Amino acid sequence: MQGRDILIYLSLKYEGDWDNIYQAIKRKEPINSHLYKELITTLKSEAVTIIDPYYPEHLKQCYKPPFVIYYYGDFSLLDKINSVVAIVGSRKASDYGKKMTRLIVSDLAKKMIILSGLARGIDATAHESAININGKTIAILGSGIDYCYPKENKQLYDLIKKDHLLISEYPNSCSPKQKNFPFRNRLIAILSKSLIVTEAGINSGTLITVSHALSYGRDICCVPYPADLYSACNSLIKQGAKLVENARDVYEEMGIVEDDSNCESNLKIN
Repeated sequence: MQGRDILIYLSLKYEGDWDNIYQAIKRKEPINSHLYKELITTLKSEAVTIIDPYYPEHLKQCYKPPFVIYYYGDFSLLDKINSVVAIVGSRKASDYGKKMTRLIVSDLAKKMIILSGLARGIDATAHESAININGKTIAILGSGIDYCYPKENKQLYDLIKKDHLLISEYPNSCSPKQKNFPFRNRLIAILSKSLIVTEAGINSGTLITVSHALSYGRDICCVPYPADLYSACNSLIKQGAKLVENARDVYEEMGIVEDDSNCESNLKIN
């Protein structure tokens, strides 16, 4: 049995739980060949292990890099980190938050790949906005790769699965656990060049993603809010995040300049 087979076996057995997989590797847990055959037949998605040559190199730099990534769609999108922008924010998005997300993503997705977490609110709006202008999007799940959460996003889940990229470190239909979502956010941070917060409350879980992004040296961009709304965006802007009102501001922060020599915007990375 090859090393990748062992990693997939342990990932399936322990339902993608990083700590349990690590401990099993550390204690050199024996492989039950009968259980391996039983588990491998349950796998519907594609799988990439950390020892495979096509595992993204930059993903290895994140905190507790996944031993196995399960996916549907175009895995090569993960190789284009300089073209990936993460959009994150509140699950209970306001009309303003959704409007600004649509405004920024509808322009960014013409040139960039939009990454988010398929949650309700800002995440779903970001994915939908990219798809609506025929852009590309990546969704990172906090549940099993075959488990759509929340259920209301099933149509969006199916679209991304078919025409874009859907990934998870949790196999099959593993139900979502509360601890998985903050842990998932490290992947959103490491797999993007820039992180844009279009709406977040002052104690939002989005700040976990921001913290990871800062530790990885990613650009942080935030949409401003009225002063009396106690927005995490305004707080982050005070601390040095880039204030963004449109896609041009994001390009500027990423070191991308727009060439106005023709009516179609050509983008060049410095």
